[in-house]
Amino acid sequence: MLTKDTAICIRAIDYSETSQILTFFTRDTGKIGAIAKGSKRPKSSFGGPFEIFSYGKIVFAESDKDKLSTLTEFESALAGAGFSKLSANLFTLNCCLFGAELLNKLTHDYDPHPQLFDDFLQFLQNAGEDTNNSNMLTLLILFQLSLLKETGLQPVLSHCVNCKSRYASRDTEPVLSAVEGTHEVYFSSSVNGLICRDCEAAFPDKIRLSPNAANCLSNLKLLTDAQEKTLKEIEKLLTHHLTEILGHKPKMAKYILNL
Repeated sequence: MLTKDTAICIRAIDYSETSQILTFFTRDTGKIGAIAKGSKRPKSSFGGPFEIFSYGKIVFAESDKDKLSTLTEFESALAGAGFSKLSANLFTLNCCLFGAELLNKLTHDYDPHPQLFDDFLQFLQNAGEDTNNSNMLTLLILFQLSLLKETGLQPVLSHCVNCKSRYASRDTEPVLSAVEGTHEVYFSSSVNGLICRDCEAAFPDKIRLSPNAANCLSNLKLLTDAQEKTLKEIEKLLTHHLTEILGHKPKMAKYILNL
């Protein structure tokens, strides 16, 4: 049976001199593996070999879920997607590759997540615009949190997971030096959320958060104006948490903030 869908290529490897094995994240079908026969031929019906982040309409012949589907048609939509500048900045490209790796590892075949597809597409489109490293880091953090939410792994960031006491978030990012020692908040991967000062002793895996980082995590609107130091702290925390979830450090993690 032939299936039509909108897809983004999140992994591409050579299969032979003329063909490729691809992983697509599609809007309505979810993640699929497909073979693109003849995609590397000069006169390929696909318009040339696929690259990661190739985006457009696909038609594929479904197979048993433990076998590759066969790609039969591809119509690129890159002209209107705004991906043209992804490779202009190495940090931007690495962030997008990191996002694609996490998307691949945290989703299952044939498990559709339309909202996650839209969020990933928006992430790539925003990354394709002129942006500095701090803005790119903000985009990556927001996508990672969206990915965790849509895959049922959303961390608890509004209250202590243990005693349920609410975190007193602020409307603006606090100055760290002004509240040092009086604003102790922690994050524990083992319980997937914030831990307050009164409960932290029971969680040896806890990581202490600065007031700025805790405030931004509980009020994501503050990320836009957050200091670069705060963004790096949050990204290091998320990478640690994702490593704990996956059981190993993602390959692209070493290219983000020299982790």
